[in-house]
Amino acid sequence: MLEIKNVYKTFNAGTVNEKTALQNLCLHLNPGEFCTVIGGNGAGKSTMLNAVAGVWPVDEGQIIIGGEDVTKLPEYKRAAYLGRVFQDPMMGTAPTMQIEENLALAARRGKSRTLRASITRAEREEYAERLKILDLGLEDRLTSKVGLLSGGQRQALTLLMATLKQPKLLLLDEHTAALDPKTAAKVLDATDRIVEKDRLTTLMITHNMRDAIAHGDRLIMMYNGHIVVDVSGEEKKRLTVEQLLALFSQASGSDEADDKLLLS
Repeated sequence: MLEIKNVYKTFNAGTVNEKTALQNLCLHLNPGEFCTVIGGNGAGKSTMLNAVAGVWPVDEGQIIIGGEDVTKLPEYKRAAYLGRVFQDPMMGTAPTMQIEENLALAARRGKSRTLRASITRAEREEYAERLKILDLGLEDRLTSKVGLLSGGQRQALTLLMATLKQPKLLLLDEHTAALDPKTAAKVLDATDRIVEKDRLTTLMITHNMRDAIAHGDRLIMMYNGHIVVDVSGEEKKRLTVEQLLALFSQASGSDEADDKLLLS
């Protein structure tokens, strides 16, 4: 469902601020695979997601989503393939609109507009059913303004909106980092349920090593713009934080377990 082939990305090339963010990056995700991504600041995690989303062009290499080469496609055209949730809970929703109106916008994404009634009874029933999976009671608040919700509720709603049309690839860019631990755990549980229910191919960046181990069926760790650790299946299930750090040290050739890697 996703192939990243020999991708390079350098910022400010030829200047004193030159920074190579991605170096010969390669990654292959099968349909339905849920992959967590971890690494220190500057490892290339967000650069990889932005490259996949088309926020900026890559210098070399290919990006293929669902068998389609999207390397040259601009960001707005790649949006048809993707669902994305950002770190800021305020980014993905319209605060002055109702919950059902936000969901209707997500459901109509890419469709032509008509003059029919904006939201039908059948659509309301569908939205209420989908909201139940979040376990936040929002199915009983369809007409509430989104601006009245907490940050965690808004982020959970954003997650639901991003997955409503079952994208080929779901990108989660530290989507629980701005939430308190209890709320973050609820959003992560909802993430697990939605991804499993719809068999969504997912890339989730996190700074929390325990979350990276506990969620998904595959884990990759990045360092200096490429992947240095890649574990899945039973090996991932048995991992501890200490073992993950040891794998990182072995793969990177570095004994540093510094603040960049141990933010959590």
